[in-house]
Amino acid sequence: MVDIPRKSAARQRRIRRAIYGAVAVLVLGGITLGVSKLKPAAPSVERATVWIDTVKRGPMLRQVRGSGTLVPEEISWIPASTEGRVERIVLRPGAAVGPDSVILELSNAELQQSALEAELQLKGAGAAYQNRRVELETQLLNQQAQFATIEADYHQARLQAEADEQLAKQGLTSDLTLKISKSKADELGTRIGLERKRLGIAEAAVKSQLAVQQAEIDRVRTLFSLRKSQLAHLKVRAGSAGVLQQVPVEVGQRVAPGTNLARVANPGRLKAELKIAETQAKDIQIGQVSEIDTRNGVIRGHVSRIDPAAESGTVAVDVALDGELPRGARPDLTVDGTIELERLDNVIYVGRPAFGQEQSTISLFRLDASSSDAVRAKVALGRSSVNTIEIKEGLQPGDQVILSDMSAWDQFDRVRLR
Repeated sequence: MVDIPRKSAARQRRIRRAIYGAVAVLVLGGITLGVSKLKPAAPSVERATVWIDTVKRGPMLRQVRGSGTLVPEEISWIPASTEGRVERIVLRPGAAVGPDSVILELSNAELQQSALEAELQLKGAGAAYQNRRVELETQLLNQQAQFATIEADYHQARLQAEADEQLAKQGLTSDLTLKISKSKADELGTRIGLERKRLGIAEAAVKSQLAVQQAEIDRVRTLFSLRKSQLAHLKVRAGSAGVLQQVPVEVGQRVAPGTNLARVANPGRLKAELKIAETQAKDIQIGQVSEIDTRNGVIRGHVSRIDPAAESGTVAVDVALDGELPRGARPDLTVDGTIELERLDNVIYVGRPAFGQEQSTISLFRLDASSSDAVRAKVALGRSSVNTIEIKEGLQPGDQVILSDMSAWDQFDRVRLR
């Protein structure tokens, strides 16, 4: 009778433990399921460490920017006109020069000898010309004298024939004498015609033979002039006013014809040569307005030339300077340039994000006005400028977006700003 209640109580305890265990398993399962469905907490970002900009609507000025240098518009390289040895450098880079300023002096013994020989040849050719001219003129005078003699004999024979003809009419001379007179006059008439032709040929021969001698004189004179010019060019002159920029030779150096000996530039006429990224250069056109920052002043200008080929990812663009050069502006000075492409009216735009090219789609964190969170949004970009970019889709005027590099939070669609 005593064992029955004791067994009933133990059984009830076992039942209660089983019920508690089942409830605990159900509670743990529910908690686990609930936790698995929870979204991960948004990471926190310091507001002061990110760049936030507001989307705007209005006019947007499209520009591209590049760095470069000031270069002279007029650059003259002075080449060596003949082979020589550098004897003396008279002026050094930085010196102001005029057209006749001697920059350096060369020497060439062979050239001096050639010039002397050419001078002697010229004198010899002149003497030979004079000697040949005298000979030909003497021959021509003899030919003219012979022609004059025959011409006089012809006139005398003709007069005699006329006289004999009158006498024959009066019966004072025989017909035979008349025939002889006429025959002699006719013979001399024929001879005078031949001599006239010979005289003409002789005169033409004098001109042609003297022309040959004159051609030889001209040839030697040209050679002598060339040698004299080469001798004069051994003193290398600037050729134009400006500033001497380079003298890329040393005393004692041998130089060949065509070697660049010096560079002279006009420092009063400079242009900016900018390097523009090839991805941004497609919209640049001749005549577009630009500004050049020399770090000592800003000069307005316009695009004057665009290199047709890209090099090392950039395109060379020349900007002609329209304004007065600031103090300190000189060749090879490093400058920054901004070129104005176009003005866009009534567009939605924002500052350029850290990543994202024009005509592309990117994601930006847009600030939530109802909380301190920023939510990821897809944004379609349009045309870009130096500091701004057009918004086609995804943002509206008044929206605030984070433009800083947010690649560290690529796996999150929401961040909390604190």
